[in-house]
Amino acid sequence: MTDVMNSEVSVSRPSMYVHAEATTEPLWVQRVCLLVALLYMLLFLFLPLVMVFKQAFEAGWETYLAALREPDALAAIKLTLLVAGISVPLNLLFGVMAAWALTKFHFAGKRILMSLIDLPFTISPVVAGLSLILLFGEFGWFHDWLSVLGIQVVFAVPGIVLATLLVTFPFVARELISLMEAQGSDQEEAGRILGASGWRIFWSVTLPNIRWALFYGVILTNARAMGDFGAVSVVSGHIRGLTNTLPLHIEVVYNEYQFSAAFACASLLALLAIVTLILQSLIEYKQKEGKVSS
Repeated sequence: MTDVMNSEVSVSRPSMYVHAEATTEPLWVQRVCLLVALLYMLLFLFLPLVMVFKQAFEAGWETYLAALREPDALAAIKLTLLVAGISVPLNLLFGVMAAWALTKFHFAGKRILMSLIDLPFTISPVVAGLSLILLFGEFGWFHDWLSVLGIQVVFAVPGIVLATLLVTFPFVARELISLMEAQGSDQEEAGRILGASGWRIFWSVTLPNIRWALFYGVILTNARAMGDFGAVSVVSGHIRGLTNTLPLHIEVVYNEYQFSAAFACASLLALLAIVTLILQSLIEYKQKEGKVSS
């Protein structure tokens, strides 16, 4: 009996050591990979970010504030906030409804709808803007009908809002769909058996379970809405003080060699990126904390 046990140990030990050697890289490989990752982040993330703020404040604090107080810059900032203020709540509502429908119900065409939600991830924003031109432009399908109603879409605020909605609507939905599919619908079914209404189930069961993913999707949507350039550039017409969002205004003043003004406005978008990263880290920490506590 002892010989059999010893033979089993002798057989199992080599396999254990082989597994350890196969899954553990040498220390120098780990350090090289870490060094390459750090250098990559330094060159392509931190260094450009530092240079933006350096150029923004190079001419002094007064020049920086003067660039932000310039009428066209203020108009661009206000328009950016307006577009984000409209598109983010609408995509929040759409994302929650789409995720609820796709994860809690079974119906024909479900996979097709999920593929359509991912469509803005696969096409260029410029193509999205051109599609709006074909629909609402001077020779578009709906131009004559909208002209009778006195509504201008292209080269106006409505077109910018539509373009932003088009490129940002997948973020909330995709964040929620993956999470809600993993969670299943057992808790909602239990609430229904206990007699709770649909709204009560949503507010008391579903929403608390998806709140961090929902917040994360809203953050990503807001960042994309404020920073989008391609689709908005096509439909805006680049009318200074009217249809230029902050990214478009940065391009205009940079092409006019107003570098201090361009980098001053760019620093606002850089601050938005930093805040987004901080909130992202906070949400990931909260999600891990929730999993550990559960």
